[in-house]
Amino acid sequence: MLMKAGIKVFAPATIANLAVGYDIIGLALESPGDEVIARKSDQYKGVHITQIFNDGGKLPMDPLKNTASVAGQAVLDACNASDMGIEIEIHKKMPIGSGLGSSAASAVSGAFAVNDIMGKPFSKEELLPYAVKGEQSADKAYHADNVAPCLLGGIIFVKNDETLLHRRLPTPKGLYITLVHPDVEILTKNARDVIKTNITLDQHINQSFNLAGFIYSLFTSDFTLMRQCLQDHIIEPQRAFMIPKFREVKEAAMNQNALGCSISGAGPSIFALSENSLDAENIAFAMREVFSNSKIKATTLISKVNPEGAYKY
Repeated sequence: MLMKAGIKVFAPATIANLAVGYDIIGLALESPGDEVIARKSDQYKGVHITQIFNDGGKLPMDPLKNTASVAGQAVLDACNASDMGIEIEIHKKMPIGSGLGSSAASAVSGAFAVNDIMGKPFSKEELLPYAVKGEQSADKAYHADNVAPCLLGGIIFVKNDETLLHRRLPTPKGLYITLVHPDVEILTKNARDVIKTNITLDQHINQSFNLAGFIYSLFTSDFTLMRQCLQDHIIEPQRAFMIPKFREVKEAAMNQNALGCSISGAGPSIFALSENSLDAENIAFAMREVFSNSKIKATTLISKVNPEGAYKY
């Protein structure tokens, strides 16, 4: 009866890069997230998309082009059940092109749902390459800094090659994320196109120190060190112009005791980290006020790090 009725899977939004870890670090948020409802079907072969909700008609129904169905089909193929029919409906619960890992959430939910219907032949860890394959169908880049935390939860660093070597980093007690999403759309491909392929030795040294310092601060809950190291010398300076009022928003967050503030993924969402909920609330108000004073619609949310990642409910 469960298979006939279907299952529902939730996959959370994520913040990738975290200022100092371009394409190698990401964390999972408590909300928002995508939902996929999946069930077996005798009408189709392979994974078939029946409906997509709240996407504004932007996402492809073609199962060869949608991240959820591509990831789900990859799982089905790995089970040697390519001809089995599974239909899915996708409920988008986050803005597309927001810098919150929308395509990764769909890929993760598709892979997770098909795996569950097939009797869970793969662990969460083993699902990672199939979810990455789905994500790759959206922007052609092979990276898992959104997919890994979305699937596994927590703060994850991951290597972007066939090994997908990854580890969970500790989350300090009291760490909060404040996020502001202005009503602007930036496609990941366009954000990648502005990135230069070469950096200076000084940039490499400074960024390497900040990455090492940030990771050390997670292990030691050293918020003073985190504040000193959560600064991006490479990507943020090149992308900041794409987000209206970015500099003012960042300054407003830092003036409210943020540990750091930068671009979430490819943007336009902007995140800030803080060491308690009161600072997180003050940061949210200050960031939103900058956009409000500039007549730009923006929404804010406050979240802890989601330790679970994707799940069925």
